[in-house]
Amino acid sequence: MSFTTLGLSEPILKAIKETGYTTPTPIQKQAIPIILEGKDVLAGAQTGTGKTAGFTLPILQHLRDTPIQKGKARKVRALILTPTRELAAQVAENVTTYSKHLPFSHSVIFGGVAIRPQISRLRKGVDIVTATPGRLLDLANQKAINLSSVEYLVLDEADRMLDMGFIHDIKKILALLPKKRQSLLFSATFSKDIKRLADTLLNSPVLIEVARANATTTQVKQVVYPVDKARKRELLVHLIKKNGWKQVLIFTRTKHGANKLSEVLAKKGITSAAIHGNKSQGARTKALANFKDGTVRTLVATDIAARGIDIDQLPHVVNFELPNVPEDYVHRIGRTGRAGREGEAASLVCIDEKDLLRDIEKLIKKKIDKVQIEGFTPDPDIKPEPKKQSGGRNSRNKNSRGGGQTRRSKGNRSNTKK
Repeated sequence: MSFTTLGLSEPILKAIKETGYTTPTPIQKQAIPIILEGKDVLAGAQTGTGKTAGFTLPILQHLRDTPIQKGKARKVRALILTPTRELAAQVAENVTTYSKHLPFSHSVIFGGVAIRPQISRLRKGVDIVTATPGRLLDLANQKAINLSSVEYLVLDEADRMLDMGFIHDIKKILALLPKKRQSLLFSATFSKDIKRLADTLLNSPVLIEVARANATTTQVKQVVYPVDKARKRELLVHLIKKNGWKQVLIFTRTKHGANKLSEVLAKKGITSAAIHGNKSQGARTKALANFKDGTVRTLVATDIAARGIDIDQLPHVVNFELPNVPEDYVHRIGRTGRAGREGEAASLVCIDEKDLLRDIEKLIKKKIDKVQIEGFTPDPDIKPEPKKQSGGRNSRNKNSRGGGQTRRSKGNRSNTKK
């Protein structure tokens, strides 16, 4: 199958051809025709499957097929919500790429940068807006954006939005939208919360799954390296140098841990940058750009900051620490093995993380191969640290969000990540 069979017009096909893509991915094959039929969609698609084009292309086609009357002011017709700045920027890049031969205007809005230029851009009139929930509500409260004409709503990576505590913001945004619209919900993992959200958001949706819910892609080789906690940094340096890894995305649980590990790697002669919620947007953008072009060899990230990192040929992902929430493991390793390419995901696991590993294997329904590196055999005399009292699922989520990131609350919006 080629893109020419999916019902897309010549200007869109021309843009696709210029990107070098010739064959649609499974999610694109399934989603595009259904979205073009005007149906709501609940899609389970892992990151790296081409889902962004899966909803961007049919929306552009819809807008082209139903142009606004000449002389009428431009209003926001399509709204794409994403959980993080990086993902918003990535989606915006896709919209710009695929609409280059169409007369549509697009704006991306998120926090961490000046709001005035965003207001100025919106006042000129835009057809498509990609936004994070917090900044979008700020603009709506200032009457800087009118969402009453939205025809198409997309919630991208909805599971992450719920994990980040955006459910109340999403409900506020939904109240600003017309009831008659086409809605699309994309999520890498399914949960009861996602299904509840879908019930309130979608109207008789078509369910699309290109992989089993919560499954990991077969394109990613997964391996666990057992090691003592105190020797993780040493083992990481050993793996990178011995194997000649040139581009490695490394996950830590906390912002402080990301900074510290990046510093250690740099001291060992491995160029590195850290990316997390405490970094300015400019610093995050620069770190990501340097990682993509090879200026830095390793990028150390927290879970939230890594959302939206889109590198087609990223070969290696390392879990320096396992996530507290097993679903986050699926998101993490989905950064590699993208668009049909092979990748490798390595996890450095100490005795304290034995239960976390068991939960991950239970979720993905497979045992991950354990490989013992000579010289790094765990000390059998080391015992697990006593477990801290847990407040249940919510507290685990909180601990997994890059270390200490909490739900946004009224009166503290300017200090939280949008």
